[in-house]
Amino acid sequence: MIQEYQIRILPEQAANEEGIKHYLAKEKGLDARTLNKVRVLKRSIDARQRTIFVNLKVRAYINEMPQDDQYVHTEYPDVSSRPRVIVVGEGPGGLFASLRLIELGYRPVVLERGKDVRERKKDLSNITKTQKVDSESNYCFGEGGAGAYSDGKLYTRSKKRGSVDKILNVFCQHGANTNILADAHPHIGTDKLPRVIENMRNTIINSGGEVHFQTKMTRFILEADRVIGVEAVNLATGAEENYRGPVILATGHSARDVYRYLASSKIEIEAKGIAVGVRLEHPSQLIDQIQYHNRNGRGKYLPAAEYSFVTQVDGRGVYSFCMCPGGFVIPAATGPEQLVVNGMSPSNRGTAWSNSGMVVETHPEDVVQSEEELKDPLAMMHFQEKVEKQCWQQANMKQTAPAQRMADFVNNRLSYDLPKSSYAPGLISSPLHFWMPSFVSKRLQEGFKTFGKNAHGFLTNEATLIAMETRTSSPVRIVRDRENLMHVRIQGLFPCGEGAGYAGGIVSAGVDGERCAEMCAEYLKQQ
Repeated sequence: MIQEYQIRILPEQAANEEGIKHYLAKEKGLDARTLNKVRVLKRSIDARQRTIFVNLKVRAYINEMPQDDQYVHTEYPDVSSRPRVIVVGEGPGGLFASLRLIELGYRPVVLERGKDVRERKKDLSNITKTQKVDSESNYCFGEGGAGAYSDGKLYTRSKKRGSVDKILNVFCQHGANTNILADAHPHIGTDKLPRVIENMRNTIINSGGEVHFQTKMTRFILEADRVIGVEAVNLATGAEENYRGPVILATGHSARDVYRYLASSKIEIEAKGIAVGVRLEHPSQLIDQIQYHNRNGRGKYLPAAEYSFVTQVDGRGVYSFCMCPGGFVIPAATGPEQLVVNGMSPSNRGTAWSNSGMVVETHPEDVVQSEEELKDPLAMMHFQEKVEKQCWQQANMKQTAPAQRMADFVNNRLSYDLPKSSYAPGLISSPLHFWMPSFVSKRLQEGFKTFGKNAHGFLTNEATLIAMETRTSSPVRIVRDRENLMHVRIQGLFPCGEGAGYAGGIVSAGVDGERCAEMCAEYLKQQ
């Protein structure tokens, strides 16, 4: 017999299968000897009160063993002789678009400007060693996209649950821990995600697809208002090559050269709102103490604590973004004269620090000076570039990030020293309250006061603001039709994922990638 239960138990009871079995036997009147297996289907932590509970949905196998896999397996056929689709970018949008194309019987040809996920790691370590950024291989560009080494979280607010579950199952099929199917806020970990990405790439190649690294799209090949392929350059050899087929454009949110090309080619794009702010880093033990209402912190059975804050200040949202418990702050610039920070967490979330983006909702009208500028589809991108360069200048033109203690920032005081930090290139004390855009700094100050009232101890000089967080989402939306996801004018072009302005994170980009693949398949059927 198979029976499912919703239970609410203490963390020590939820720590392993035997503890859950013991609880079910005692509270549900089951014979423990007949409980052959208990599988956790959903898991969340309720830390609203002093006594912490774990909410579980479990499936109990009574007098029988499970026959099914823990994840849904997807079959990928041989598509080596099938029609080609050009996929520009091998982040989550491009990866999931490619895998879905294979499911549907089409051959993806993936063009990735960066390096493979292992070679890319060497260039990331060089940022700390040399204080310089490789413009083609960094925390945003390369196999796996921005999520591979700078996030790894799989939480989305998308309501398309079926599609989200598909994304998580595909990750499991390629090596992710099946815990991600149960956890309320699933997380693979930036130490384990690269291997999963390699496995996904191998599936593409073994099914007859192609993956070309250090291959940068330079322009579309157009016949009237129809894309029939792309021109690209091999960055290692300088050789130019044409790739023919409809195009899924999944470049990620930092491919500014692509946005400039689209604008100069009069291909319809528009400026969109972003969020701008800082990385806020606390000692992880302090966040554990605050969130778990316990001076001893998380204890033996709880994970590093998470938080989520949001408020309104002068008509704009101020909120935490991409919270990384037990994580690192990392340099996320994509070129010279830029300083950008982001956050990541390893799978065990075991570092001494917890960080999140603390950002202010920013609209085009907040940053332009005239009606003419407001019409510029690259207005928000220009704003990003301006503040990133200003931040780099404040850091003495290095990747050592300007930083300020949290309470000092709120009270307009210079920090004469700084706490230890996870940010490897180093910090430099700087009056962020003075030089950051005032519409950002003033709202952050008020937001922090509110968050400090809601969570006693959160507003503290033990926490550090690290500047600046600007790549929360794409500053541009590539305009596409709502029904067929194709560009509003250019046939055969499917703007996809974060870079197109239609996603925000690994899972939502993956969902959008699958949808674009499906619409591209429909387009090819009509040709």
